[in-house]
Order: sequence, then C-alpha cells, then structure tokens
Amino acid sequence: MEPTTSGRFRVHDRRPRPDIDGTDPADPPEEFVLVEYPDDPIDPSAPDAESRFDPLYAAADGYDGALADRLASLEPGFVVDATLSWTDGTARFTAVEVVRESRFRFADGVEGMFEAAVDAWDQIRADGEAVGSITTRSNDGEPNGALYLFADAPGSSAFEDLRAGRLPVEPLVARVNESREDDDPREVFVLRPAAHEFVAVYVVFDRDGVLAQTVRDTYDLGLGIAAGLDDGTLDAAKADEKSGEPTDEADDFDALDRL
Repeated sequence: MEPTTSGRFRVHDRRPRPDIDGTDPADPPEEFVLVEYPDDPIDPSAPDAESRFDPLYAAADGYDGALADRLASLEPGFVVDATLSWTDGTARFTAVEVVRESRFRFADGVEGMFEAAVDAWDQIRADGEAVGSITTRSNDGEPNGALYLFADAPGSSAFEDLRAGRLPVEPLVARVNESREDDDPREVFVLRPAAHEFVAVYVVFDRDGVLAQTVRDTYDLGLGIAAGLDDGTLDAAKADEKSGEPTDEADDFDALDRL
C-alpha cells in the first residue's frame, strides 16, 4: 500500500522538473512546488520555523479525468486541500480541492520599477540594511499592500530562492492575514527589476482590486485594467507618494523577523 499525505497546501509554483539525473529531456515533465499551509500562525523565532515552510514537489502530468481537469486549473498562489500518494519517492495527487484563489506572480528583469519600491530601497540601504518593508497606501490613505524588499545574499539569488520556495513567501502573506484579521485572497507579486539590485515581494491586499490590476498591467502579468496605462499610474493611484518612507503606524510590516 502506497503511503499518503493529506493536508492543506499552497501551490507555490508550477515548473518543469529539474534535470537531476542529467538526462536532459527535450520536453521535461512538470511538477508543482507545494508548501504546507499551517493551521495556525508560526512563531518565527521557533527552532523549527524555517523547516515548516520547506517545499515539496508533486508530479503535474499523467492524470486522467476530473482530477486532471482540476490540476490543470491550479495556479501559483492557490490554497488547496489535497491528498498525495508516494511511489518511489515521487508524490502524485490523488485528490485536490481549491480552498482559496490567491495568486503568486513572478517576473524577472522588469522595467520601470515603481517609485515606492525604489525610494524604500534607497532608504533601506542608507540605513545599512539588506531587507526591509513598508506599507503602501492609496490616494485616500488606506493601506493597500505590504511591500518587502530583499538584497541577494552572497552567492545566492533572492529571486530564484523565492521562486523555488527555498526562501519562503508564506510568512509574508501570513503577516498580512494576521494584521488584517482575515485570509481573503491576495495577489502576490515577486519582482526583480532590471535596473536595481533588489527583489520586491508585493503582497496586495485585494486580489481583484484596482492596485492588483494596475500592477498586472504595468508588468504584463495578466489581465489588468486596460492597456496603455500612463507610466505614473501605479505611483499616483496605488502607492502614496510618501510610501517610500517607512511610517510608524501599527499596521506597518517588518520583514526582519519574517523567518
């Protein structure tokens, strides 16, 4: 009898399976990168905190019928209840149900990084830090997103580590959920700008709101408000002009204790 694992997971990404055995297939099979979704908030100071977000990998190909249709519809960011079976160390889905349709979007080498992120990064580096965060606000002063900024550690790529799940995104989303006292669907953008030496993780509070649509439009990451937005739309409509400066309000976020 094959061992099984059941639980709640975040679909972190869907990608071609890495060529571990050196066979270099022309059309490599795909796999899902999954992260276990905790029932309760995880204390970042706990000894096992980092290991709680270790990714696991499940085959994305070779399914039939309704299960194949469900898996084909999964997008990075979705939260699912799933059962996995294990054969020769490979995980395969035997059941899956979508619980929450949050979305993760990854973009490398983006042009025209928005002003709030660049200003915040300049302040972080001026303070001698390698990571930091701010809360962005709409023109009416309402918080609309949590923006986390990371530098590359020596010999590593923060963007690649975030995309692969080696550097977990989940604690950042959990902090937003805890602060807002809900777990509504979010839109999470992981962006590496071409012209700056940082990576941004932007957790937008309202997945279907104008801010998320504008970011998608600006960086060609899916359907947004409309094509041809003015270059200044994101900063003017979505991030207050002063949001590049950290504030002292209680709903601000501190990425320094994220893990």
